[in-house]
Amino acid sequence: MFYLDPLYLVFALPALLLAFWAQMRVRSAYSKYLRVPNARGMTGLEAAQHLLQSQGLGDIQIEGIPGELSDNYDPRNKTLHLSQGVANGRSVASLGIVAHEVGHAVQDQTGYGPMRLRAGIVPMVQVGAWLGPIIFFVGLLLFNSPDLAAVGLILFSLSAVFALITLPVELNASHRALQMLTADGLVIDAQEAAGARQVLNAAAWTYVAALVQVLSTLLYYVSILGGFGGRRRR
Repeated sequence: MFYLDPLYLVFALPALLLAFWAQMRVRSAYSKYLRVPNARGMTGLEAAQHLLQSQGLGDIQIEGIPGELSDNYDPRNKTLHLSQGVANGRSVASLGIVAHEVGHAVQDQTGYGPMRLRAGIVPMVQVGAWLGPIIFFVGLLLFNSPDLAAVGLILFSLSAVFALITLPVELNASHRALQMLTADGLVIDAQEAAGARQVLNAAAWTYVAALVQVLSTLLYYVSILGGFGGRRRR
């Protein structure tokens, strides 16, 4: 069975280790700076309201969301979702996370190209991520058809395109976040700015890990298809 193939571990294990390391790093940075109060004494909710107003985005709604590090901006309904720990916290970590999500709202307002492209391919990616592997293995195992398997491979590759586009979207949102925090005086000194930057940089590694994971799976599929084609030619 393919999921027990030792070759899969060759491709997947480094990516899984990177993902584990990235998650540990972001949680470590978040936990560390969640305990460091910001000098202004602002909650994450207050910071979000301040930044949205300063960016001319007063129409953006703010809603609570369950979980930890589940904060996000939804461009479909123009809503900023904040977890309880971030919304109520008066920490440097809360400022960094809130500003990052406001950065996404600014991207949406200004029509930031990569964000629009990512949103545009979401339906295709959802179909490709689910249907691609099924078509790939059905093509090889049931129909002995490399051509059908290649169709599945192409569909799944949309996930890699999505992850690749996501990376600059997230990095740009973090860059905007640090600029806003400094320009609006929400971080007072270099130490606070460094703390917010550390939280955001750690979070960025999770997107790098996601890209590596999908690329490793894609390369695994390519290796299977290449080996199958080689056996057929013999």
